[in-house]
Parts: sequence; structure tokens; C-alpha cells
Amino acid sequence: MTKTTPDNDSDDDRKRNLRRGKWTEIASLAYNLTEVGVSVTAGLMTGSSALVSWGADSAVESAAAGTMIWRLRGEERGIGRRDVLWRKKVALGVLAGAFAVAVAFILYEAIGKFVSQTPPGFNWWGIGILLVSLVVNPVLAWAKHQYGKKLDSPALKYDAIDTLICEYQTVVVLIGLGLAKWLGWWWADPAAALLIVPYVAWEGYEAGRDALAVDPDEEDADANEDETSP
Repeated sequence: MTKTTPDNDSDDDRKRNLRRGKWTEIASLAYNLTEVGVSVTAGLMTGSSALVSWGADSAVESAAAGTMIWRLRGEERGIGRRDVLWRKKVALGVLAGAFAVAVAFILYEAIGKFVSQTPPGFNWWGIGILLVSLVVNPVLAWAKHQYGKKLDSPALKYDAIDTLICEYQTVVVLIGLGLAKWLGWWWADPAAALLIVPYVAWEGYEAGRDALAVDPDEEDADANEDETSP
């Protein structure tokens, strides 16, 4: 009978957690694409900057999930350490760019509504996806954080924080739509959209800084130094 060594147990656990982390991100990608479709459609139909902006941020979340799937699948398939670092660098760079696009889009939508002073309409599809997200996002954030700890993956933990920020944004958008609907405060909707901007911009800065800090060639240099050291 073959006995499993502690190292094999450790490798098996990591592969299992990589697989589960990947499927968590696949679920996140599927749900965020649903958020984008429903919220942007409802936002454009009703003229809600907050809903459209929230959908734009969900698109960034989708990009984050997609790059994390690519990153985790690579390690799951056994690519080298240098390739893992390269995938991490590319993923963070893509995220930084996506965040920058989201900030520009949100500012354009919100400022346009302030200029036109157009009150948003009301759409139950938009409200519905926001209410569902209040429940789904904390579950996804918890799962990402758990597998981030088990895999010692800063990227997964970072993505979990990003999902929690999306939860905060959901609450802000709901409040803005409620004030516009029931109190007639037309400015509450674009104001809610603008409240999202600092968080999206900060996440973009953090992602860009982390991308610059990753050096795939450092792993090779460390390996060569170990080989030549006495």
C-alpha cells in the first residue's frame, strides 16, 4: 500500500484550493456579467447615472475575475514560477487600465446628469439586481478571502476587498435611487455615482503600483544566485 507523504498532501491541498479558487472566480465572472447586462440596460432606459456607473464597475469586476481565472488555471496546470509572476503582472496591469476606463466613464455620466439636471426614472429590474447583489457579493468576497488565505495569494485577497467595495457601492446606489424616487432629489443619483469614483480610482492606483512591483525576472536572478553561491 502506497503511503502519501506530507509533501504530497501539501501539493494535493494546494491543487484542490487552486481549483476551488478558480471556480469561485468563474462564479464571480458569471454573476458580474449578469450585473453588467441588467444594470446598464436599466440605467440607460431610466437615465440613471448611478446604475450605469455601478454596471461599469461590475465590468471591471468581470475583468478582475477573468484575469484571476487565467492566473489560477496557469498554476493549476503546473506552469513555472516565472510564468506565474508574469501572469500576475499582466493581470494587475489589465485591472489598472480597466479601473481607469471605469473612472472616466463614471465622471462623464455623472457630470452630464448634473449639467442636464435630468431626474432618473424607476426600474424594478435595476432595483432587483441591486438587492440580489447585497446578498451575493458578501458570499463571493468571503470565498475569495478564504482561498486567498489558503493559497497565500495577495491577488485573491485583493479581489475579495474589491468585491466588498462593490457591496458598499450597491448600498450607495440604492440610497441615491431611493432619494431621487421618493424625495425628488434628482441630484442624489449623479452624486451617488460620484461617491464611487474615489474607491475605483484608488483600486486602480493600487493595482498599477502592484503591477510595477512584480518582476518575473527576479525569480531567475534569485535562482542563479543560489546556484553560484558557495
